[in-house]
Amino acid sequence: MNTKWSGLITLGLFIAITVIGFIAWVFGLFLFWLILRTIGLSTDLWLMIEALSTAVAASAVFTAGFIAYRELSEIVKSRYIEVADRLFNELNSSENIVARRWLFQNLPDNPEEGIKNMTPEGQAAVKQVLNSLDRVSFLTQAGWIPDDIIMPWMHPMITKSWEKLEPYVVSERKRRNEPYYYEHAGKLAERCRVWKTKNLPDVSIKWVEDAL
Repeated sequence: MNTKWSGLITLGLFIAITVIGFIAWVFGLFLFWLILRTIGLSTDLWLMIEALSTAVAASAVFTAGFIAYRELSEIVKSRYIEVADRLFNELNSSENIVARRWLFQNLPDNPEEGIKNMTPEGQAAVKQVLNSLDRVSFLTQAGWIPDDIIMPWMHPMITKSWEKLEPYVVSERKRRNEPYYYEHAGKLAERCRVWKTKNLPDVSIKWVEDAL
């Protein structure tokens, strides 16, 4: 009941403001017309009202369009900030940092050797990083946030992780007969590789012992 009356009151206020504004506008134009006649300028009242009203309406449309554009820009910026924040939290969570460190320091290049001798800790680290890459791939779908905003700080973590994991993923795809196994993680890594080749062609991956 309260919601209904609140809606009716809001509608009534809108109508009242519209009517009052219209009357004030016409009355103001009438006074302006009287002033013009007083100083000796003759003009048709209705033509003047029509011309000035059209000009004001056009101005209002352009103003509304500009305001809508600004609001849309702010919405887009807010979305970019939100996505970037979620990406940062995902890639820099303590669990993912520990899992990537294990990959970089312990995962053999040969997947047959690595899978055969993999400990539960290593298996958990591999799955943690792969699942993280899949999540990042989802958060960076085309159009959600421009690559140029996130790639400068994100691509090293993705590229280095995939450098270690790609042979294992390819091996698992063949072994399971599942070509879609972590397909989106692979596409994300390829996007990072393309961006890096285009923007940082002279920078290569360097593995450092006891890195921070």
